[in-house]
Amino acid sequence: MKTKLITSALFAFLFAIQIQAQDRTTVTANSNDISDNLDLKAVASIFGDSEDLADFERRLNDPKIQISNLDLNGDNQVDYLRVIEAVENNTHLIIIQSVLERDVYQDVATIEVERDGNNNVQVQVVGDVYMYGTNYIYEPVYVSRPVIFNVFWTNYYRPYYSPWYWSYYPTYYYAWNPYPVYRYHRHVHNHINVHNHYNYVSTRRSSRAEAMYTTRRSNGYERQHPDRSFTQRNNVSNRHELVQTRQGSTRNQAATGTRASNVTRNTTTSGTRNSTTTTRNSSNTNRASTQTRNNDTRTLNSSTRNTTRSESTPVRVNSTTRTSPARTEAPARVESNTRTSSTQRTQAPTRTNTSRAEAPSRNTAPTNVSRGNSAPRQSAPQQSRSNDGGSSRGNSSSRGGGSRG
Repeated sequence: MKTKLITSALFAFLFAIQIQAQDRTTVTANSNDISDNLDLKAVASIFGDSEDLADFERRLNDPKIQISNLDLNGDNQVDYLRVIEAVENNTHLIIIQSVLERDVYQDVATIEVERDGNNNVQVQVVGDVYMYGTNYIYEPVYVSRPVIFNVFWTNYYRPYYSPWYWSYYPTYYYAWNPYPVYRYHRHVHNHINVHNHYNYVSTRRSSRAEAMYTTRRSNGYERQHPDRSFTQRNNVSNRHELVQTRQGSTRNQAATGTRASNVTRNTTTSGTRNSTTTTRNSSNTNRASTQTRNNDTRTLNSSTRNTTRSESTPVRVNSTTRTSPARTEAPARVESNTRTSSTQRTQAPTRTNTSRAEAPSRNTAPTNVSRGNSAPRQSAPQQSRSNDGGSSRGNSSSRGGGSRG
């Protein structure tokens, strides 16, 4: 039985593997993209913690924090990110650029800060269209008012312009090798202030900042690789849709794996149950055959007993038949001469022995046998007396009989 169970389990396992291979979903989205290497929520987080834009640039490039993982020029070193600013009235446009080569820069994202007449400040972090697709925007809601806001609207404020460029960097900075994407996401998540809120939106709030950016945009990497825009890389409009596509693909794969495992369990259970049922049926068949054999044995025993009883009946009849001739022949033996009586004596033991041999097979015959043997035993003394001189007596009895007749 164990061999049958193991065979059923193997067939079920192979069947489940075939179903899983047929039901597997193919994911068309790229598993890695340039936009995976700089988390804009982390950028918004450190912006709210900075004292000014110089401090913000330092945090972006701090080797101890490693907020960025971008390596656009492919030199196996994370690119330095410089910060430049443009100001018009109450609008501050902050541009984050990746330094690729001498006088070659690629815009990565912009931070658009605008204050209204009620002294309310609106902040939006906008990903570059080449890097993140169109309208990829996060609006941070800070748990406390950032200190940097107090610097922006002062009478002596001057727009910030980074003094650093290719091969000329601050002393705290040194290049590091980029992480694999999955490690980078685990790392950068630890540097996002979870007390703030980062809301995704698809529209810009400051038309002035959008207009200011059109004349200040740098796209050195885009000019080098015009066929690698976000839409061409991923077939979706922006990074938000890319993330949604990836999550949907992951759910489909998880659901497919769950369905396949359920099919495996159902098939294994069915195979086990079927094999168990087969075993039970075979056990019932063995029991039925055993009962049939017992019934046959009982039938044979019954037929044997009936045969024995039926055979014993003729023995009883024969005993009666043998006994009655002994009774009828007794007078003839009395009238016989000496030689005849001796012959009768010889025959009597023979008949007696025959009756004794047949006695075990007869249950009620002993009474008849004793009666059948009584005649010879009684005739024997009469015969012995006739030999001792009673021949005259025998003759006299014969005479008497003649006178009576």
